[in-house]
Amino acid sequence: MAYEKQITSEQTDNNSYAYVPKPEYTKGQPAPIAANNGLSYMSFDSNGDGGSKAATLAALNQIRETKNKTSDSNLEAGPDGGILTKWGIGFKEYEECVAYINKAEFDVPEGGVALPLRYSINEHPSYSIVPSNALWRDPARALDAETLRQEEEKNKSLALYFPKVLKDARRISEYYPGLSPSTPECMDRLGVSLAHCQSECKNFYDAHEVEKVFYPEIERLLLEFFPDATDALVYNHDVFDKDYQGDRTEDQDNKNPGINANYVNLVHNDLNDNSGRLRCQELLTKNLRNFGREQNYSVAEAEEKMSRRFMSINLAKPMETVEQYPFVLCAWPSFANQPYITNYRVYDDRVGETTRFTHRDDHEWYWFPRQTPTEVSMLKCYDSITDGSVSRWSFHSACIDPTAAKDASCRKNVVVRSYVFF
Repeated sequence: MAYEKQITSEQTDNNSYAYVPKPEYTKGQPAPIAANNGLSYMSFDSNGDGGSKAATLAALNQIRETKNKTSDSNLEAGPDGGILTKWGIGFKEYEECVAYINKAEFDVPEGGVALPLRYSINEHPSYSIVPSNALWRDPARALDAETLRQEEEKNKSLALYFPKVLKDARRISEYYPGLSPSTPECMDRLGVSLAHCQSECKNFYDAHEVEKVFYPEIERLLLEFFPDATDALVYNHDVFDKDYQGDRTEDQDNKNPGINANYVNLVHNDLNDNSGRLRCQELLTKNLRNFGREQNYSVAEAEEKMSRRFMSINLAKPMETVEQYPFVLCAWPSFANQPYITNYRVYDDRVGETTRFTHRDDHEWYWFPRQTPTEVSMLKCYDSITDGSVSRWSFHSACIDPTAAKDASCRKNVVVRSYVFF
């Protein structure tokens, strides 16, 4: 694992030094669409802000520079209410895309489904100032806040629904003979897999019980699933329940993520080349937003641990059988030669990086129809191996299943995030 210590003039003046990962792209992978030629904002760290000041300034400058904007004006109306784009026929409205799917009579394999998936059509880096950022509560920055708020609303419109056919992930061996979805080989090849867990956690709405009971269960599951692994760390979680009637309040200081009412209905991945490594180092050396076991590594010890293979895995377990808003996954080979688009999530003390992808017809999508409480869907968010021999990541989305009953209950599940070390 190669790290370099990059010191800017500003950092020198402020005696702030940050380790910055070198860009490490997968063999054959195009360079990402990113700011700073793909370099992490950690290289602009100032007094421990993780580059957040520089990222916020870049976000405002990008807004003011209208040249790097995608506009509806360059989208051409097509048949059946669709929009002709270079990525295929897309739709602004979910219902329009459903009507197109029904009329086109897509060839759907047994256990599969055809439905709309929402992709970004913005091919430029984007910035999201997270709700906890102090900027939103600073009266002196009210104008900046309004500018950024308007931009976020505009970015929401820069996405279209595209018709996709999803295969049943339980049937992966039918599409890849000899490959079981419940194996590390499947994760290495496709970036997705399936595990099973009979949890002893009684209340997934209780963040402390989840940490005490469910986190160790998942860590044991990961070590069993990956026989070559030496350590697994579950570091946080989210609970999704649109219909929850209790207190949804997030309290990061007390390791409580709150209860999410919204499902992320946009094709994305939670990490990338930079953030996969930076997030790991933050956890090992600083316990930054770590809800799990405390880590006490020095920088040198963390680098040594990260010099061997490590990966980030998200695991999603339903609290009851999923009827609506399923969690869907895209297999690695189908987008391995496609550049990702970076979204910068700007906190007060760090800049996270997530990714988006534009639509391609050959993206290979999977779902778990009526996923049960003992079925745990797994997706790779990052892998340190870059030689092309294994998947680097998957991408995923929530979606609306048009074949579900009108009174189908929305997905209730817990998603945990982890690192696995080898």
